[in-house]
Amino acid sequence: MSATMSGSGSSAPCRFAHYFVICGIDNETGLEPDALAALYQWLEADRQGRDPEAVAAGENFDQSPLKRTFKSKVLAHYPENIESNPFDQDAVNMLCMPKGLCFRTQRDSLTPQFHSFLITREDGSRTYGFVHTFYEEVTSPQICSAMQTLHQMHQAEHNASAHKCPSSSSSSSSSSSSMDSLASSLDEVESPSSSQCAHRSCGCLGEGYDSLRDTLYVSKAMCLITPMPFMHASKHFLSQLNHAVMSSQPPPLPLESYIYNILYEVPLPPPGRSLKFHGVYEPILCQRPGVGELPLADFPLGETFRLLGVENLVQLFNCVLLEMQILLYSQDYQRLMVVAEGITTLLFPFQWQHVYVPILPASLLHFLDAPVPYLMGLQSKEGTDRSKLELPQEANLCFVDIDNHCIELPEDFPQFPNKTEFIQELSEVLLSFGLSPEGGKISLAPPVTTQTSTLEVKLKSSCLSKLVDDKKNGNLGGEALDVLELLQGNPTLERLQALAKRTGVKVARLEVLEAGQKATGEEGVGGRYPAEEEELRNAKLNVQLREVVAARFTTMFTDYESFVIQNSPDLESWLTNREQMHNFDKASFLSDQPEPYLPFLSHFIETQMFATFIDNKIMSQWEEKEPLLRVFDGRIEKARLYNVRAPNLRSSVYQKCTFLKESAQAIEQRLRKIDHTAIHPHLLDMKIGQGKYQQGFFPRLQADVLATGPTNNNRWSSRTCSTQRRVDRHRQQNEHLLLDNDLKEKHMQEARNLGKILRQPKLSDLSPAVIAQTNWKFVEGLLKECKMKTKRMLVEKMGREAVELGHGEANITGLEENTLIASLCDLLERIWSHGLQVKQGKSALWSHLLHYQAREEKNELLSESPVSNGQERRKLESSVGLPVLRVSLTQDMRHIQNMGEIKTDVGRARAWIRLSLEKKLLSQHLKQLLSKQVLTKKLYKRYAFLRCEEEKEQFLFHLLSLNAVDYFCFTSVFTTIMIPYRAVIIPIKKLSNAMTTSNPWLCVSGELGDSGILQITKNILEMTFDSAFRPHTHISIAYKCQNLGKLTTVQLGHDNSGLLAKWLVDCVMVRNEITGHTYKFPCGKWLGKGVDDGSLERVLIGEFVVPYNNDEGGRGCKTPPLQRSPSQIRRISITSLTGHGNKPTTVQIQESIGESVNNIIKHFHKPEKERGSLTVLLCGEGGLVWALEQFFHHGFRTARLFQKNFFVWDFIERAVACLENPDQTGDLQETPEPLGLNCESFCRYVNGINNTPRNIGKDGKFQLLVILGARDRLLSQWLPPLAECPVITRMYEENALLRDNLTVSSLVGVLQTLNDFPITLETSLTKGVDL
Repeated sequence: MSATMSGSGSSAPCRFAHYFVICGIDNETGLEPDALAALYQWLEADRQGRDPEAVAAGENFDQSPLKRTFKSKVLAHYPENIESNPFDQDAVNMLCMPKGLCFRTQRDSLTPQFHSFLITREDGSRTYGFVHTFYEEVTSPQICSAMQTLHQMHQAEHNASAHKCPSSSSSSSSSSSSMDSLASSLDEVESPSSSQCAHRSCGCLGEGYDSLRDTLYVSKAMCLITPMPFMHASKHFLSQLNHAVMSSQPPPLPLESYIYNILYEVPLPPPGRSLKFHGVYEPILCQRPGVGELPLADFPLGETFRLLGVENLVQLFNCVLLEMQILLYSQDYQRLMVVAEGITTLLFPFQWQHVYVPILPASLLHFLDAPVPYLMGLQSKEGTDRSKLELPQEANLCFVDIDNHCIELPEDFPQFPNKTEFIQELSEVLLSFGLSPEGGKISLAPPVTTQTSTLEVKLKSSCLSKLVDDKKNGNLGGEALDVLELLQGNPTLERLQALAKRTGVKVARLEVLEAGQKATGEEGVGGRYPAEEEELRNAKLNVQLREVVAARFTTMFTDYESFVIQNSPDLESWLTNREQMHNFDKASFLSDQPEPYLPFLSHFIETQMFATFIDNKIMSQWEEKEPLLRVFDGRIEKARLYNVRAPNLRSSVYQKCTFLKESAQAIEQRLRKIDHTAIHPHLLDMKIGQGKYQQGFFPRLQADVLATGPTNNNRWSSRTCSTQRRVDRHRQQNEHLLLDNDLKEKHMQEARNLGKILRQPKLSDLSPAVIAQTNWKFVEGLLKECKMKTKRMLVEKMGREAVELGHGEANITGLEENTLIASLCDLLERIWSHGLQVKQGKSALWSHLLHYQAREEKNELLSESPVSNGQERRKLESSVGLPVLRVSLTQDMRHIQNMGEIKTDVGRARAWIRLSLEKKLLSQHLKQLLSKQVLTKKLYKRYAFLRCEEEKEQFLFHLLSLNAVDYFCFTSVFTTIMIPYRAVIIPIKKLSNAMTTSNPWLCVSGELGDSGILQITKNILEMTFDSAFRPHTHISIAYKCQNLGKLTTVQLGHDNSGLLAKWLVDCVMVRNEITGHTYKFPCGKWLGKGVDDGSLERVLIGEFVVPYNNDEGGRGCKTPPLQRSPSQIRRISITSLTGHGNKPTTVQIQESIGESVNNIIKHFHKPEKERGSLTVLLCGEGGLVWALEQFFHHGFRTARLFQKNFFVWDFIERAVACLENPDQTGDLQETPEPLGLNCESFCRYVNGINNTPRNIGKDGKFQLLVILGARDRLLSQWLPPLAECPVITRMYEENALLRDNLTVSSLVGVLQTLNDFPITLETSLTKGVDL
């Protein structure tokens, strides 16, 4: 959008700089306390219940006046205003002088300081500021007198308090707020300028200010505000301007000429070109990358790596990518800016979408309370102890201590893919530029990074300091130049020099002088200044480091376009339905990635920066591509041309960046050969006598000269501006055709503000009302984020049912589920951190829970009845026999506190959330926690989310919706913890055989292991009553073992001893006493010799029993139950069921076999972590064993021999006998044929199963044969010999499926499909069998 500056014909967007600003002390208003610091004190007093007005009126005399904060003002800025970039006076003043005015005396350091800042507007666009702060002598007698008076008052206060305890002020009570303690910890230590020695830190005599003895200096700042981050050029210009002010000689032209020149006559270099313009003493270079190159980044990345080291920086980069809260901490403002800009520069092609304040003024500390991702920089004082810096929220915080070269990372986050190789490649680039990859502590004034030439070393050794120092105009020092002229102009001395050379004698001083003149002469003509060499070196290092990082993203997201879902006909409909639409197929994208990348990528594709990147991609079909996206897509195209890998074949092998030299050469060519030179500074039409030069004082500039630029700028600039206007007109036409601009902007803000509330805090208006409004935005944003997260978790988990309702993709992997739950844990931590007053430890949620637990335990001790209000009885379907499990918030806390594996508060809070979610009690527990309003009011400020009643209710309702699905997020994550289980064996009360005199035993198995054999004491009778008050007797056993995961099987048996050695068992119930998950293992069979199939042990398959509460809504919203073992109506024997009329038809039998095989094949096509239990598919109801048993039952003859039941295993044994001894079957043969391989393996397996020491009965043996055959790929080979065995004619009818050759061959084909998959069996199934 091209907008002309008011009163000027030159277009602002085309100019190098928009504003020149001077900030400092206003001599007319004098010393004023900093209003923002006063506002902060007002807010804190209001929060603590003190009278804010009394605090605001009071004066802080404890602190020396030289260390107090005084208000700075914008003394002048030129031009007055620019339409496209309005001047924000308050923000610029605050960021130019974040600490306010700084007073010093001649005893303090007066070294100028440089720092930069940026202002992010609400649309995300940025304006950069570059500030040069210097010290100017105070000439106003009124200000000197005021400072003297303040010092005397401070001295009197100090003397009066000397009799009191000196440490009382430094100790902070435990009930003070975290923001309050943060402020006090920052103010505890004196500023570096005045804390010269320890004995003066109290403001004793000798350190203060005496107007008769001391010269008073005050800080003043010069600032350039530019549309693009040309840091080096701006720094050089401002330092030359400062040198002109401090020099004993006046500059060649008035300062107005140079300022006018950079404001109105120096254009922005066009893309892909370089520009040269002139400062006061030296020319200054800048360059701008081309259209296909990485965007401009002028902050020195080498400095960022030097400050932190490669490993720390990669970890910080990872945290930024995962959108954590980032707090940078340093004494030096420029370091904060360099690290912040460096790390965000590396994000290409993504952009940081959240709060971004690289320099946070001390008066805005309350912004650290923001419950959103942020990247902020906080200035530390020299000697501040990090341990005393108590931050509002630390659960998801990455704290970067720049000066001490260390970072504190959040817990438990995924690492960047190929991290080791990535660090190695970055280290190689740094080493090639002579930088150490480890980084290290650096002095506050970093050395110049230009390489010192041998010439300079020689010059220094020969004491020609003037020659080294005077680099401004390429001239030798005056005295040295005179010497050289004298020597060169004297023929006698020249002959002596030639003679000396022939004899091998060197005149070192003369050679050095000649070399110096030659070198500096080349510099003056067309050579390079040291500053230019430094800029070239920094630019080359910057681009190579960025290329390495960009290459990683190009590799990871080469095929991202294939997974973008573009299903809107036009931009308007897409913007309108943005929230309801799935724009990226995350599940398919992740399934296409290498396994090692998945933990990081599953988190990263959930971030706002990735969502915005995909949004920009979709919008590029209707409007011009966003610049970063255009460059990235170009790189992907280039990578595809050179890449030879097969499509859809992802590799985790690290690929190095291949065009480092190419990118560095492009920059070098631009800086070696300058494309454009701006107009030189020149004399202006000025009034004579104004702004007279005075060394050490910045003159009062002539405002009328600098207020407006030339009416007709140079040809290049006007040409650029006309091009810009043409592009803008074209864009505006497109916008008008497509969509009303206001509507579009509204939709765009809504679309891009999902998950983020505030890009940049407003610095211009910081009244309590504005702060309250900002906090209200945070509350609304947190509620919206909660709604979106819970909806996403439900949709992903409900799967096919959700797809039918039109909610998108069905697949969810455990990786995605874990990512979503981790994201929910982070959201809850941020909600509990918002508006926090009292905190213990790093987790705000766990701190609140501990306060609640302490109160509840105190109440329990005081009350006579120890039953807690928060306890609830959890009912279970078919849970007869299990004692009632009491659940309460504090009980779940104790479970977590007893887990020795978790060492931190953040870890405990996350574990408690996962446990509550798994138990479907998260919403209920949090409701119970927040019901204690007295506690909530004590812990939280009035504006906190948890004290907004309506929003809190909606938040709990959203969490309640998660009860509709089953999560195993606690059980599946904490796999090594010890868990108490309770098992109950429930017999069938029939024929008075409810109990047994034998010694029963039990072994419970799950996905993560088994409990081992648990011996049960004989005849432990327990009696319980069901809802109809019918008594039930059962055996109950409690045991503790390592987490078994989801339970799959139970082995139940006894030793057949005693008189009553027969036992008819209905089922076994097993409950996890922490999560409350209960599993039922149906049996419905006898255990005992001579009854049923003679089994003394059985393997039972479990089914998950869904809990329900009386207040819970409809039961139809639960996830379907797992498959289970055949219930007691299963056929006990073939002969006992052949007389019944409910036989399955041949079609039903064939369908059940096909379905069971299909289920096994589907199991193996799922990701490995999502497959669940294969045992259920093999042995459960409707499983392979059950289906094949139906097949063998079909057509069996209804004969009974001696009233004995026959089983499938009886047929199998007779078939083996027939195959091994064919002469015994009645078909006498002289020479029996040898057994084929299939028959031999079949007989070996059957005999091996018969010889097992386990008493598993005939049904158990048949099950074992089927699953071993499936495992060893033999099942399909065994059917033909069985079908051809002579025994079949005597045991099966003619219409039996086993005697139908076509059916048998069809079944063989179906079973052969299982041979493609590696079937592994649980040890509980194959125990004691070695085949």
